[in-house]
Amino acid sequence: MSGYASKHLAEAAETLRLLDLDAIESLAERLARLRLDNGRLFIIGVGGSAANASHAVNDFRKLAGIETYSPADNVSELTARTNDEGWDTVFSAWLQISNFNPRDLLMVLSVGGGDSEKSISPNIVKAVDLAEELGVDVSGIIGRDGGHTGRKAKHLVLVPTVSEANVTPHAESTQSVVLHLLVSHPLVKLNQTKW
Repeated sequence: MSGYASKHLAEAAETLRLLDLDAIESLAERLARLRLDNGRLFIIGVGGSAANASHAVNDFRKLAGIETYSPADNVSELTARTNDEGWDTVFSAWLQISNFNPRDLLMVLSVGGGDSEKSISPNIVKAVDLAEELGVDVSGIIGRDGGHTGRKAKHLVLVPTVSEANVTPHAESTQSVVLHLLVSHPLVKLNQTKW
């Protein structure tokens, strides 16, 4: 295992180097428009991406002045919906109750972007389909080939695969880097951080 830290960090640096800067700039512009239009940002993700979504909700609200929510932040509702209705509709049902509409923006954080045929992250697939049905723009910070989200998103930051063995850690780490970039972006940021 000697040298693993060096290898992992070299992969992380290469992942960041290969990011599509135009895609990030496009997403920053869309977020700035969202705020001007008084739209809301809904961020969804599962696992580590759900944790990134919670962190991003704080930053977009506090630093960017964008009304932002993540269904994963309400664990009582999330688990009740999972128990009563099934995992696949936890996000779409939550969005419907939130009066999800074309002024809003859906942001998906995911390693694979969802895949209905393989039944991977079906809750993300259904949320993306609901957004499409309602005319809501979909954005995302996604790993691998982007899956269902990658095919449907209007504003997509695709995290390049540098190491097949480390797709998940690099995708989720890069989500955090890109999210911090976005809330620090001059088009998006309104308020200073404490430090």
